[in-house]
Amino acid sequence: MSSQKQTPLSSEEEKTYVSDAVIRRLPRYFRYLRILIREGKMRVSSGELADMMHITASQIRQDLNCFGGFGQQGYGYNVSFLYAKICELLGVGAGISAVIIGAGDLGRALVRSSMFTKRGVDIVSLFDVNPSLIGREVGGVMIRSMTELENFCRQTRVDMAVLTLPKDQAEAVAERLIAAGIRGFWNFTGKELHYDDPEIAVEEVHLGDSLMSLNYRLCRRNSKE
Repeated sequence: MSSQKQTPLSSEEEKTYVSDAVIRRLPRYFRYLRILIREGKMRVSSGELADMMHITASQIRQDLNCFGGFGQQGYGYNVSFLYAKICELLGVGAGISAVIIGAGDLGRALVRSSMFTKRGVDIVSLFDVNPSLIGREVGGVMIRSMTELENFCRQTRVDMAVLTLPKDQAEAVAERLIAAGIRGFWNFTGKELHYDDPEIAVEEVHLGDSLMSLNYRLCRRNSKE
């Protein structure tokens, strides 16, 4: 085991501004550190981690320095400790609860995925307007009526909503959820949500955009052949 000093984040370090680009790389650290743990790796240098992630060692050091560094010159990083700190930053183990709004194909596929459990998010309910779905269970999670939405979210103190409903309903349902205390949205609807309140966080997911970006790269490659 490492003898390096492993101090928790100070209040000043926690207040340091962190760019969106750094935040978006944190889940990649989470994934690659999980790989190293499964391989039984005890420590890793910034160079080794950079080779795995296909970014520079300097970028890794800059990213982690935003949160206090976590490394020791000449030693590198204690893998288990760094993984634990990344988990802390990403809220794994913080008891985050979520509801999925829309029990269609995408909503049902998401609730069956192990993705949430692995990242410490507990799906506590699905909601839908379709009477034929209400009362059923998917992946052990109950589908409830939208008429129960506000009361359930307030009583259960839900943190996050995953939106998989039709885009023309997204804004109205999001307003209902905000009024019920929801402060985080993972939005698959295609209707972008914008709020002036800095306490409300929205992560937009545009699967079609990702597909078209790949299409562009394929077409550019083909045009050069």
